[in-house]
Amino acid sequence: MQYQIFYHPDVKKEDIPYIPSNIKDRIKRAIEERLLKEPLKYSQPLKRSLRGYRKLRVGDYRIIFKVEKDAVIVLKIGHRKEVYNRVRVHR
Repeated sequence: MQYQIFYHPDVKKEDIPYIPSNIKDRIKRAIEERLLKEPLKYSQPLKRSLRGYRKLRVGDYRIIFKVEKDAVIVLKIGHRKEVYNRVRVHR
């Protein structure tokens, strides 16, 4: 099954511009190769206050997203040190 990717507006405005270009390429490739095809297989569920969301690990960066039917909604992309604290804003 092919999934569609949707990005929260803040991802394009606040997250992507601050990611180094070599990491952007890796993140783009991970989204295309993993999230578009089998997001549940390649990701792990989050716990506690982020229950219902999932994460995809790309080096030291994390893609936080939610799967709804055939859509993957990307809520946050960021470094592992800060991404979990900042994603709460989007709940």
